[in-house]
Amino acid sequence: MADKRYRDYADFLGDRFDTKMQKLSVNTGRSCPNRDGTIGRGGCTYCNNMAFTPSYCLASDSVGVQLEKGRRFFGRKYPQMRYLAYFQSYTSTHGGFDSFRNACLEALGVDGIDGIVVGTRPDCFDRRVASFLGDIRDAGKFVMMEFGAESAHDATLRRVNRCHRWADTVEAVEIARGAGLCTGLHLIMGLPGETPEMMLQTVDAVNLLRPDTVKLHQLQIVADTPLASAVAAGEESVEQWTVDGYLDFCCEAVGRLHPSIAIERFTSQSPGDMLISPRWGLKNYEFVHRLDRRLAESGIRQGMMCKYRH
Repeated sequence: MADKRYRDYADFLGDRFDTKMQKLSVNTGRSCPNRDGTIGRGGCTYCNNMAFTPSYCLASDSVGVQLEKGRRFFGRKYPQMRYLAYFQSYTSTHGGFDSFRNACLEALGVDGIDGIVVGTRPDCFDRRVASFLGDIRDAGKFVMMEFGAESAHDATLRRVNRCHRWADTVEAVEIARGAGLCTGLHLIMGLPGETPEMMLQTVDAVNLLRPDTVKLHQLQIVADTPLASAVAAGEESVEQWTVDGYLDFCCEAVGRLHPSIAIERFTSQSPGDMLISPRWGLKNYEFVHRLDRRLAESGIRQGMMCKYRH
């Protein structure tokens, strides 16, 4: 767009790379501490990991094989593409430091991989992991931590069985920053019990923390999750986003978010055979086009309503 209203992920990557980059997801077969009994059972009430794991990510394959499959998939259309290994599925730093370290080193040994993005929970990140990843960064590779924060409201985190607090997110970002790592936060808009104003309060809390990027998306009710069962039984209620309602919310969120923070995405799209609601019938890029128009029509730019500009 000639008149961009917000800083996006392409801007963030463009500041660091001189060529087009693509994240390639990697599944290392790990679980989560709120699934395997370490701190809880059942996992997050809304989560079905299969809803966002690409088909080439088979935990039975090695990290190298998964990345090669991903390279072949994208390389047909973009032969000059370079890649970041994205440890996405479940909690990638949970389940043993040595195996995590080996997975990272294997990924970095694959041709075309220029760095790693590590998705994890904020309570599964410590100074030992940070130091190891800082060494990789110091060796000239890109390293980014992506923390599943979801909400700044501890009551919400308890309600969806996250089993961590917002304070854990704050600490994790500070540790990562101290090691020289880029940081991103994942947020879900519409979690049980949250009003739009509570969601905007999370945006305010993110501004104080000042990560490099955020991902936010609408809550999706996905089949075979505790949340889907609870909603169907009338035991839980959630924000029922319409397209227009969520567009309005995203405009407010953009206006409230500090202008230095890049926005990686606004929506998520689970497979049609798994998604219960909301079923908008829009591709992610179609939603973004509508949002861009609405931001322009309303005169909103990122950060113009930010409470914490400094």
